[in-house]
Amino acid sequence: MSEPGTRADETDSAGSRRTLGRGRLLTGAGILIVAFTLRTAVTSVSPLTGAISHDLFLPTWLVGVLGMIPTALFGIAGLVTPLLMRRWSVEALAVAAMAAAALGQAVRALAPETGVFLAGSALALAGMGAGNVVLPPMVKKYFPHRIGLMTALYVTVISLGTTVPPLLAVPVANAGGWRLSIGWWALVNVVAVVPWLTVWPPRGAERKAHAARAASAGGPRSVVRPWRSPAAWALALMFGITSLNTYTMFAWLPQIATGAGLSTGQAGVQLAIFSGIGLPLSLVVPLLAGRMRNPFPIVAFGLLSFVCGYLGLWLAPATATWLWSLLAGLGPATFPLSLVLINLRTRSHRASGAVSGFAQGVGYLLACAGPLFAGILHDATGGWTATFAFLGLTLVVLAVAGWVVCRPRYIDDDPGVVEALQFQGRGAPPVI
Repeated sequence: MSEPGTRADETDSAGSRRTLGRGRLLTGAGILIVAFTLRTAVTSVSPLTGAISHDLFLPTWLVGVLGMIPTALFGIAGLVTPLLMRRWSVEALAVAAMAAAALGQAVRALAPETGVFLAGSALALAGMGAGNVVLPPMVKKYFPHRIGLMTALYVTVISLGTTVPPLLAVPVANAGGWRLSIGWWALVNVVAVVPWLTVWPPRGAERKAHAARAASAGGPRSVVRPWRSPAAWALALMFGITSLNTYTMFAWLPQIATGAGLSTGQAGVQLAIFSGIGLPLSLVVPLLAGRMRNPFPIVAFGLLSFVCGYLGLWLAPATATWLWSLLAGLGPATFPLSLVLINLRTRSHRASGAVSGFAQGVGYLLACAGPLFAGILHDATGGWTATFAFLGLTLVVLAVAGWVVCRPRYIDDDPGVVEALQFQGRGAPPVI
């Protein structure tokens, strides 16, 4: 028999380290695969609307509605998902989100008529919206000491998952039809489920562990109410205003460019410049923010970039258009900053989940108004001056919100945010 502290103990310790390493590898892979799937249902369809219209009733106004559905459903899912986190673990929610996204993408690929196509799209986007919310608490739970790095990686992978589907959409459709082109992405959602099944806590384990922590602390369970925190509202506004400006440029930058005399192809290049610069931002910003006590300089950089880009597109859109598009594309540096601040400004992964849902729910619903309001102003005035004035006003809100949320503090510490929850009745209380 081995004595304590001898080779047997060393073997057990080494085995534990290997198990932990495998668990970290699986959860890291799971986070990144989930991240890759979160925009496939959005960007895989837009290049194929013409082909889809041949088989389904898809008039122009309905194409416009399809363009607004993603942000609306992302917002609704953001507000609902934290409620589900009170009963389900983040692993279970990740599996449910990816299952819903897979089913939705498969349903709309097989849809015999427009109603079923829209229902499948709604289900897929709702699942992806839930996936948006669970990623920050996953990072907080499994990589609490690598928040900046993991956020940089998963936001970058989101950008890749936004870029790849439209590049593959037409070639796959030419080879096998539009249904195959939008439907095969369901397989990626299925793959995203696998890592989380391997690390799923045993039935009741999460609740028992939480009950033990609460008992050891000598207090009842708690519920996180982020809407009681000014910093949480500031984070929601920063996320929302950034998304509003980004989606407005996605919708209207090509028309601004063609109105200035550029060809359709050149206008597409401007949009590619605007969106493409987001890839290096996704890598750099979370890493920088993780090393800064107060990352407001990143907000200031984004604001200055937005202002310079917008001034160029307004006053001289036909001159050095690529430069204005590039500068405007640097403005959304506050998007990855918002995501990393969800974890940097919370103490636990449950608080991170509640703040993630609140900030993204409010933010995406706010973002819905951007493209619509910008278009209304353009049609009412016959030019882009009123639209850029509107966007400039939103940047003032972004500046104030960024100043508030970047101050070093924890949202959990604000009065009334974390509230003791007395549970009465049979069964296990909710997991908060």
